[in-house]
Formats: sequence, structure tokens, C-alpha cells
Amino acid sequence: MILGLIPARFASTRLPGKPLVDLGGQTMIQRVVAQARQAQLSRVVVATDDERILRHVHDFGGEAVLTRPEHPSGTDRLWEAFQQLGSPAEVRCIVNIQGDEPFIHPAQINALTDLFQDPAQSPDIATLVKPVVSEEELFSPHLPKVVLSAQGKALYFSRHPLPYQRQQVPGDWLQHHRYLRHLGLYAYKPAVLEQLTRLPVSPLEAAESLEQLRWLEAGYQIQCAETELDAFGIDTPEDVERARARLAAG
Repeated sequence: MILGLIPARFASTRLPGKPLVDLGGQTMIQRVVAQARQAQLSRVVVATDDERILRHVHDFGGEAVLTRPEHPSGTDRLWEAFQQLGSPAEVRCIVNIQGDEPFIHPAQINALTDLFQDPAQSPDIATLVKPVVSEEELFSPHLPKVVLSAQGKALYFSRHPLPYQRQQVPGDWLQHHRYLRHLGLYAYKPAVLEQLTRLPVSPLEAAESLEQLRWLEAGYQIQCAETELDAFGIDTPEDVERARARLAAG
């Protein structure tokens, strides 16, 4: 069994009530659930901290659980939700699907779940990476980059372009190296997810503000799957308008 969990908080500094924002006649969380249901998932559940979101998900026929509001991260919210669902022993992996990506493609989710098909070879944690295609992406601190081992395991994540090319000017870096950026979709073994919630904030995480560095510092391996499909996260009112324009254009 592969379980898809979607953390959905009501509070947001830049966009309060974000999961309930209307996008072309459907709310954002409704669109995320619809996309996730097309992937190789046995069950899709929204983990929320707000009764309004809970009722709305139930109203459109989705499944949701109410979690405590004080969780410091989506990872902690996922673990509480999983416990509420009875922590079924047959769950092979839990996929953490961002609740603010209404255009997430089922193939992106499947790229991770495919890594868990063989229990003997399953990674502790898996995530997605995508080739960097522009200088704007490469140098944006809002789009974390990642460097991988020859086996596709993450060596480090950073908001700075990695590697630094000592012999090249920054404007030429993309011509001399294949850079990868990180997309915030994760999958974990249930036992590993529980362990991650017990880890304290690490020095590298504090420096870069990237939670996955906490896991690397603690010694966990993160297997990466590659996709050519982009992510479209919604954090601001401007993002909402861009999403509505994309839907209107078909």
C-alpha cells in the first residue's frame, strides 16, 4: 500500500486560507487531491489544522484528518496524520504531496513511488530533482539546487548554485555543467518518517533554511528521481493570478 498525504494549513503569512483559494471553479486543495488520485497511490488523505478545510475536503468527497495546529513542519503534521489513520503495517511508503501545487503531475508522484516497488531495494527517503534550464533558475535562492552521487543519492542541497565552477564566469556555468534543482515532493518509509520527526534542527538546516539538510546531517540517505516536469507552487496573490491565467489558457 502506498499512502499519499497532503499537508494543508489555513494560516499563511502571504496568503491566508491558501488551500481554499478558488482556481477556475475549484479550490486549490481540491485540485491537488484530484491530481494525486490519478497517481499510483492506494489512498489520498489531506492532513489539515483547520475545520474549514476538513469540512471542505469532505464536501467534495475527499478524505481528511484534523491535526494539531502547532506543528513546526509539514513532516510533523504528516506523522500525526499517519498515526490517526491507524499506522497500517502494510503501508510501503508515505508520499508527502505539497498542498499548494495544484498542477502537480501524477507522473511526478509515480517517479517516487516506483522507487519503493521492491521492498528489499527501497530507499529510506526519496525526492524529485529537475534539470536547471536557465540562469534565472540557477541563481535564484528560492529554487534549491542539489548535487548527487553517481548512484543518484543527494550529497547536498543549497540555495546557492552547486558546484562552484572556479575556472568559469557565472554566466557560462550552465554551458559547462548539468545543474539540478530540487522539487519539494518526498516519499518515506513509515518508520523513517517517525525518526525524522524526532531530529532537532541542525546547523546546516539553520544556515540554508532547508529541512532536508537536517536529514543528511543525521546520516539518512535521500534517493533522487529525475523529472522534466516543472513545479508550480502558490505562495502569493500574484501566484494565484498566474495559476488562474494558466487555467484560462487551457
